[in-house]
Amino acid sequence: MATGQLFSRTTQALFYNYKQLPIQRMLDFDFLCGRELPSVAGIINPGAEGFQKLFFGQEEIAIPVHSTIEAACAAHPTADVFINFASFRSAAASSMAALKQPTVRVVAIIAEGVPEADAKQLIAYARANNKARTLMQCYLNCNERKVVIGPATVGGIQAGAFKIGDTAGTIDNIIACKLYRPGSVGFVSKSVSIHSIAPLSFLTCLSIKPEVSFGHCTYLLSLSSYSPLLYVKGSKNNASFPMQGGMSNELYNTIARVTDGIYEGIAIGGDVFPGSTLSDHVLRFNNIPQVKMIVVLGELGGRDEYSLVEALKQGKVNKPVVAWVSGTCARLFKSEVQFGHAGAKSGGEMESAQAKNQALKDAGAVVPTSYEAFETAIKETFEKLVEEGKISSVKEFTPPQIPEDLNIAIKSGKVRAPTHIISTISDDRGEEPCYAGVPMSSIVEQGYGVGDVISLLWFKRSLPRYCTHFIEICIMLCADHGPCVSGAHNTIVTARAGKDLVSSLVSGLLTIGPRFGGAIDDAARYFKDAYDRGLTPYEFVESMKKKGIRVPGIGHRIKRGDNRDKRVELLQLFARTHFPSVKYMEYAVQVETYTLSKANNLVLNVDGAIGSLFLDLLAGSGMFTKQEIDEIVGIGYLNGLFVLARSIGLIGHTFDQKRLKQPLYRHPWEDVLYSK
Repeated sequence: MATGQLFSRTTQALFYNYKQLPIQRMLDFDFLCGRELPSVAGIINPGAEGFQKLFFGQEEIAIPVHSTIEAACAAHPTADVFINFASFRSAAASSMAALKQPTVRVVAIIAEGVPEADAKQLIAYARANNKARTLMQCYLNCNERKVVIGPATVGGIQAGAFKIGDTAGTIDNIIACKLYRPGSVGFVSKSVSIHSIAPLSFLTCLSIKPEVSFGHCTYLLSLSSYSPLLYVKGSKNNASFPMQGGMSNELYNTIARVTDGIYEGIAIGGDVFPGSTLSDHVLRFNNIPQVKMIVVLGELGGRDEYSLVEALKQGKVNKPVVAWVSGTCARLFKSEVQFGHAGAKSGGEMESAQAKNQALKDAGAVVPTSYEAFETAIKETFEKLVEEGKISSVKEFTPPQIPEDLNIAIKSGKVRAPTHIISTISDDRGEEPCYAGVPMSSIVEQGYGVGDVISLLWFKRSLPRYCTHFIEICIMLCADHGPCVSGAHNTIVTARAGKDLVSSLVSGLLTIGPRFGGAIDDAARYFKDAYDRGLTPYEFVESMKKKGIRVPGIGHRIKRGDNRDKRVELLQLFARTHFPSVKYMEYAVQVETYTLSKANNLVLNVDGAIGSLFLDLLAGSGMFTKQEIDEIVGIGYLNGLFVLARSIGLIGHTFDQKRLKQPLYRHPWEDVLYSK
């Protein structure tokens, strides 16, 4: 890398605090410039590890994610730039940790409002730990110094090589400003705010005559989304007025219009104590052969510009410098003015924009009479260098087109893309989720119960109250049946093995099937088919026997004809009281009468009761067609009811075992038949 340069086409960075858009913009810039190596080597996201998918041109790449700065630096020793997107609260600590890594050379701090004491510590540490022995050696060889850019910086860019985060904005702006290839101008700005101009509407409300010229005010305000504030102090009614920023982008654009473009641009940041100064970067630019002229944009407040004045007077800078210090409008106000950033406020005469501009001019810099003349001064200086043969023409090329993101293209109507999922039961795109078109607020306000919610999400309609009440009764009656059934047993054993809730629940649910709780659908299916075909109970049972199929919903290991299942009796009582018709249930009872003549344990069990009664619910409600009823039974809705209900009990058994701190379960030997 050339003397004085911070970046190159092979520079890689570590990005702290994952932000998708700035990283993607960096990678898009890489592709635009024809880089072969992505400029982001790794992401540091405290507490997270893995990979993050992003686009590098048309292809997706996986960028490693590390949980600590130390781990990231160890994994990517060639990544020497640290881009810090942490908040102002944690930016100092993470930046200091990065500076202490031997592989990190440049730290860019984006956050604004970093405590001044913390900023001073970062600056002191960077200077104390520079390998070079003298300040001039630092400027001559940036590989031997720690460089801090910021705090409160938008970043920096080396045209055609590397950019920090959101620097230079969108791809369209980068192309318009010719930043995809290097030019001949080194540019450094103190801040990204507009200080020397103010909207006429603001000035009018401040009783300032609107006929005063304020340059390209209206035009400039449309360039950026930054919104610093202009504060007017010293009156009873203190006021603040929003001002737009984006002066870095504006100067990139200006320089591209009147020169061959930027070689490198740096925004040192708007806080009182920047990690590197205007003069630091001007001295660097002076030692980069590709930089033929230097453009500086300072601002009122502080005395940073005077170090540049001294460098010019001492002859340390031998390249043309075109400079302007913004904030000349501060004299129009009778009281102190704060222009957004901490370092940009009117103070003593030495800190005024007028004094700084005059000092720079006296030291040999080209300083225009106003901001409007800034562009002309840059143009004339560049043209003079061309005439002197110091600048040759830049080789232009057409940058590749960045593929447009699919979501953006879809929103703009440029493409159409098939969806991958169809959902008809709920919609979360609005202000609140909707279940089958019913807003969540209506569900709560109208006192919907669990049965009503099931009717919306399972059946996509609001069923009559007796139907939803029946669903709720089924859930209550099937929630649990003691610890001895297979599902509960599995859950208990799993919970006692120290497994988590979900594992314990699933182990119990996996036992649900033809022999345990999963016969509801089959019972409904066979009862419906037999009844609809007009088979007598005798014909139905005997036909099943010939096929070698047990009648689903008939039979119980404990209950008998003289000891009926109370749950079945409760369901039948409710149905006879509230259902318009119970034809399928009555048919199931007739089948039970026949099977009891064969064996006393062949009673109608809870699966058979729910299956037959659900057929009556679907048919008697008048809200389902025959085809819909067949589809509901075929899909497995009724088994879903048992799964939902029994999950309540299985969760309870899990909590019970953990609350009792039960040890690992081991089955006793005496309960096992060891057979040869």
